[in-house]
Amino acid sequence: MSVFKRIINLMKKPAPPLEEKTPYTLTVGDIVEISFVSYTVAGKTVFPRQHAVLFTLKDGSLIKYLKVTKRERLAFELYEPIDGRLDDINEIPTTLEMDGVVYHMEDQSAGPVRTTGDTPFSSSDEQYVWNFQSDDRKLLRIEWQDGRMMLYEGESVLPADVRTIQGS
Repeated sequence: MSVFKRIINLMKKPAPPLEEKTPYTLTVGDIVEISFVSYTVAGKTVFPRQHAVLFTLKDGSLIKYLKVTKRERLAFELYEPIDGRLDDINEIPTTLEMDGVVYHMEDQSAGPVRTTGDTPFSSSDEQYVWNFQSDDRKLLRIEWQDGRMMLYEGESVLPADVRTIQGS
């Protein structure tokens, strides 16, 4: 190597370090491990107003959803889709009973979303969300967009139980 090339290499800026993946910044194709089960991130729905992201996770034919909310610390909720429907989306009750569990509404929100990959709702549009919690800390989530409804049942996950692995 010539002296000239050595001098140029010394003056070059070093490459910026790779940004470390966090559960909030996962992208489609990354791998996340929750309670020792590995899932591939298949889709991502971003709720900018709520500082939350709902990831579609796949492990073979199993599909789950990880909600990551950015607050003082990251909060995690793991959901499974459930079958069901409500008669009128304009009349969501503040209390729901399902399989002997009573859920109380915690919050409701509406706003634009951005989607990538495989998600329950394929368009980035206005979405309505209702979050419920039972006395024994079980979670229920209802989403509505463009005349379609999704229901999810889940639970909170400890931050120590979530580990991210960068995809290829």
